[in-house]
Amino acid sequence: MTTSSPIRNLVLVLGDQLDHSSVLFDTFDPKQDLIWMAENNTEATHVWCHKIRLVLFFSAMRHFRDVQIDHGRNVRYHQLSDDPKKDKGIDFKELLQADLKELNPEKMRVVSPGDMKVEHLLKDAADEAGMELTFLEDTHFYVTKAMFSDHTKGRKTLIMEHFYREQRKRFDILVDDKGKPEGGSWNYDDQNREKFGKQGPGGLPSPPVFEPTSVTSVVIKLVEERFKDHPGKLDSFDWPVTREGALEALDDFIEHRLPKFGTYEDAMWQEEALLYHSRLSALMNLKLLNPRECVDAAVNAYHKGNAPLNSVEGFVRQILGWREFIRAIYHQEMPSYADRNALQCADRDVPTFFWDGETDMACVKDCMDSVIKTAWNHHIPRLMVLGQFSLLFGVHPYKFHEWHMAMYADAIDWVSLPNTLGMSQFGDGGIVGTKPYCASGNYINKMSNYCKGCRYNFKEAHGENACPFTTLYWDFLDRHQQAFTKNRRMVFQMKNLERKPDEELKKIRIQADGLREKIDSGVRI
Repeated sequence: MTTSSPIRNLVLVLGDQLDHSSVLFDTFDPKQDLIWMAENNTEATHVWCHKIRLVLFFSAMRHFRDVQIDHGRNVRYHQLSDDPKKDKGIDFKELLQADLKELNPEKMRVVSPGDMKVEHLLKDAADEAGMELTFLEDTHFYVTKAMFSDHTKGRKTLIMEHFYREQRKRFDILVDDKGKPEGGSWNYDDQNREKFGKQGPGGLPSPPVFEPTSVTSVVIKLVEERFKDHPGKLDSFDWPVTREGALEALDDFIEHRLPKFGTYEDAMWQEEALLYHSRLSALMNLKLLNPRECVDAAVNAYHKGNAPLNSVEGFVRQILGWREFIRAIYHQEMPSYADRNALQCADRDVPTFFWDGETDMACVKDCMDSVIKTAWNHHIPRLMVLGQFSLLFGVHPYKFHEWHMAMYADAIDWVSLPNTLGMSQFGDGGIVGTKPYCASGNYINKMSNYCKGCRYNFKEAHGENACPFTTLYWDFLDRHQQAFTKNRRMVFQMKNLERKPDEELKKIRIQADGLREKIDSGVRI
């Protein structure tokens, strides 16, 4: 829209800041202020972005826009055209600069972006326009940057568990009046590692179905036509794209899957991607859900006797502990963090089957089928199947991050980078995780039913039927033996490596070299 009245504040709402209670609106005056939002081709194509991710963002943004208009707020919204020739060459910064020139607001206001590149872009645009720009503290999160800075003082290393306990006390979550943890323990992770066994998960609760709205249907058509070469499928798009849908998804998880979430948090099962997980991360990262709502709902379920402590604590730890911790790490360590590659020989591209799922490895194929169909996996397929294969194969950590950003609906730079480059790929050398997350095919066999029907044998490290995970695992330890020997959490694995006869290690190295050559050349494995 256009406006002839003088504009006091141009209020920027970014695509991952769809917070209806945003601090931006605390002093918003509909008579003087204008909301500015933009869909942009450059942002959609700078990586080969999943179709579902595009639909989720654009549809959620358009719904948010419509709600603001219903509230009587003026919105300048740039919507991608059905004809890419009209807006293909116009990037986010150009759109903003053109509007600054036309509208000539007194100031710009925006909640601090989660992506540091976007923060720099906004600063540059404001400086070039001679415009005052105010970054507001993102009150969506529990922990401010100043609070994390206080936490780091005097600490040589940063441990998530220490941070998590501090926040439990600070925000009075699952603690008694003396600050002691509910149930006597801070962490129930030892009760959250059960596998389903031969009988499988049995009757699982049906996930809620969110039929595409009329707005979403228009966006689906746009993406199918304009981004037809991008990965992913849209024939079963069922993500909530509104505040109401997000709250419904939260309620459904708390009632139907939270009770068993903790116990089977690490388990996997073929063709059952969701299991007892929430799939709420994308909704929180878009700000359609507030983390306090999620934590409070889980804690209330425990107090009412509707969910056990191990499930509730595990869920709370994911949000109040891990989510807050990695965001703080991102803002503390960037921008140099993105350039880290502690295992310097990791320099490969992601395998082609990370885009199309074409592989004989049953675990990778099933996990990739889920990513292609839904743009989502829970944390164990990401970390211990797809992430681990990338680590063992030697993918460059930042390239793995770029792939993750492209393929997952919940991927935002601040949350993806420390999780991928740091925890999954050990690219930061131990800032996020104190050891590499690596294992042989035996781990996947233990936590899933994938290996039963796979053509590879998880027990074999070399030979015709050798499991690529097992081969690359031992080769990985062998290649990094000098570095890992110094890591106290790798002692057990390195001792097992030492027991390997030289002749067997030689066969493993040959097998690993052959695997890498096949994958690099696009041969199906």
